[in-house]
Amino acid sequence: MSTAAVDLDRAAGAVLGSAAGDALGSQYEFGPSLPDEVAIEFGAGVFGHAVGEWTDDTSMAVPILQALARGESLNDSAVLGRVLAEWREWSRTAKDVGAQTRAVFERLPGRASEDVARAAAEAQHHRSGRSGGNGSLMRTGPVALGYLADGAESALVDAAVRVAQLTHWEPDNADAVVLWCLAIRQAIRVGVVDVRAGLRHLPSDRRDRWSALIDEALAEGAHPRDFGTGNGWVVRAFQGALAAVAGAASLPDALERAVRGGHDTDTVAAIAGSLAGARYGASAVPAQWRSLLHGWPGCRADDLVEFAALAVGGGSGASVS
Repeated sequence: MSTAAVDLDRAAGAVLGSAAGDALGSQYEFGPSLPDEVAIEFGAGVFGHAVGEWTDDTSMAVPILQALARGESLNDSAVLGRVLAEWREWSRTAKDVGAQTRAVFERLPGRASEDVARAAAEAQHHRSGRSGGNGSLMRTGPVALGYLADGAESALVDAAVRVAQLTHWEPDNADAVVLWCLAIRQAIRVGVVDVRAGLRHLPSDRRDRWSALIDEALAEGAHPRDFGTGNGWVVRAFQGALAAVAGAASLPDALERAVRGGHDTDTVAAIAGSLAGARYGASAVPAQWRSLLHGWPGCRADDLVEFAALAVGGGSGASVS
């Protein structure tokens, strides 16, 4: 498949669905799990985000998306250095920055390369004994858009891991973003969600564990509520998002299910939205939701959609309605 044959609606959906989940979940963050009878609605976020405003999940995804929209490669260390610089600029005035990400940024000098950031992430991991927060997975959706052509899986795996390790060193983060990006790629290309398809790209000694974790999330009757406690951990966030998508009948249903899981609601819904959006397309985001979406750096929904089209085209994409 050439990029010219890519379903642009599904490609844009990976970005717009994530932003919608992020903004929808914002007001429920840190709250308990919710029963199905409770209506899930947009509202002001707990960190002062306005109604429809996305949070750090999408704000950190945007520089990745914009790099691809310029035709740049996430396998290029200089490009990753520029993404890192944009993240740090955003973080100076951000309403909320994840603890792991902030800790790494505080270790960096005034100007930092990919290698310096990776070293800081590794050092922070060893200092704290862990770095398995979900901050790498929440922003990973756009990475897949640069690697939709035939034979691009290995380059996608490399890019996903390198972007994750700018802030999160723990192997769980690398494995989660690889599986999720490959699933998004497949959903965009063929309209089917199959997270297991990426297992062969993991180190052989970690495949069985992840296969079992996926089985738990896909078990009959599984719900994000089952994985709500501790979903700040990338593994639980992965499972909650997967359960949200697997049990849903539509994109809005997937996002609402994710929010009902409770706790880190905006992030789990953002993760779920990237995969559900790749499956159902940007056109599946309700018009009322789409009209509300906005956030750093002064973007709205239509901007994200246009960036996605450019990313698919390597900097010269077609328009997406």
